[in-house]
Amino acid sequence: MKKIKNIVLLVVASSLLTACGPGAKDSHPQQLLTKRIAIFKNFTKTLEPMGLVARDRKEYVKAEFAAQAQALQELSTQPWPYFSADGNYPPTRAKPEVWTNASGFKNAQDNYLVAVNQLVTASGNADLPAIRNSVDAVQKSCKNCHDQFRSDTPNGQ
Repeated sequence: MKKIKNIVLLVVASSLLTACGPGAKDSHPQQLLTKRIAIFKNFTKTLEPMGLVARDRKEYVKAEFAAQAQALQELSTQPWPYFSADGNYPPTRAKPEVWTNASGFKNAQDNYLVAVNQLVTASGNADLPAIRNSVDAVQKSCKNCHDQFRSDTPNGQ
C-alpha cells in the first residue's frame, strides 16, 4: 500500500513539474502566436490595476486610471491581425471556431472594443459606479470571448 502511495505521489509530482515547464515553442517563422500572446499578457497587466480600483482594493487616481484605460485602448486592436489563416498552428489555444466562425469571433472583438471605449470614457470621471460597470463590462467581454474561442489546452482541443 505504501508503495502505491509513493508511485501516485511520484506521478502527481511529475505531472505538476511538466505542467510548469516551458511547453511547446512557437515555431512559425512570423511568430504570430507569440506576438498575440504577448499582447494579451499586456491586456491583463494593464487591466489588473483598474480591476483593483473597481473592487475598492486600490485608490482611484483619475490621471493614473485614465492613462491605464488609454493604454488598454491602444492595445485593444493589436492582437486581431495575428489570428490570420496562417496563425492557426500548434501550440495555439485558439479553438477552431476562431476560423470556422469568423463572424462570431469578429463580433466578440467588436464587443470588446466597445467595452474598452466605454471604459476610456468613464475613466475620466470620478463616478466610481460607472467605472466599476465599465471595468466589469471589459472583463465580461474577455470572459465571453475566452468561453467561445479559447481552449484550456493547446491546439484548441
